[in-house]
Amino acid sequence: MVAGDLDRCGWQRFAATPARRAWAGYACAAALAWLETGDPAPLWRYGGTWSPGVDALDNDESGAVAGSGPLPRPKAPSPGAPGLAKVPLHKAQLSVLRPGYPRAPDGESPAAFRFRQHRDGAHLDGLLPIGPKRRRMLREPHAFILGLPLNDTGPGASPLVVWEGSHRILQGAIGAALAPHKPATWPDVDLTEPYQAARRRCFETCRRVPLHAAPGEALLLHRAVLHGMAPWEDGAAAPPEGRIVAYFRPTTTLRTWLRD
Repeated sequence: MVAGDLDRCGWQRFAATPARRAWAGYACAAALAWLETGDPAPLWRYGGTWSPGVDALDNDESGAVAGSGPLPRPKAPSPGAPGLAKVPLHKAQLSVLRPGYPRAPDGESPAAFRFRQHRDGAHLDGLLPIGPKRRRMLREPHAFILGLPLNDTGPGASPLVVWEGSHRILQGAIGAALAPHKPATWPDVDLTEPYQAARRRCFETCRRVPLHAAPGEALLLHRAVLHGMAPWEDGAAAPPEGRIVAYFRPTTTLRTWLRD
């Protein structure tokens, strides 16, 4: 079973398979070991409620980890995820969230914290804050975002959130902002204002969709979709380690990023 539509909605859910469920078991064991003794050590933010875990899963280019065998990748019936079946995989991010997320900010402005609380920290992956003024530039264009839940949690345990159809708005706005510039200079083009204007339009016109999933399922996001993490709901079910999701975000070229 497939839910969502990558081209139209900007997200797609793939039903659990025994092979992916087995892979998630191996990856979860590796994630728990990383939480105990990992290098790089978990960096906890928001009062110890979130660790972003970048490059924390010690998988190889096939996605194999701790004897699991290659990651059984979903087959996307869409051109919107180029290279899904073939691209070499980097060490996955292990995003770990715990009850209370997000607690009081550490080094973040009150306005930014309110945005995280009320807008799920909505963002576009790869659009980085550069320099002392933190101007947004597209320095890490991704081919796609593939999320693999590693443990069982309730739907209120800070699920991934997407704004349906936002990929078309953001991709169009950023493409228009880059068009007057030479491609060689695109990584240095300040996209702050067009991005913020497009994001406001997404909030006004796009449906917010929480995407809770279980081990063995796969969540595929379009590279340009606006997404974030919902606050943890009181009483949400989760194991002691919290909610753990592995994310693969292989990089691509900016020219490819701008194409469907």
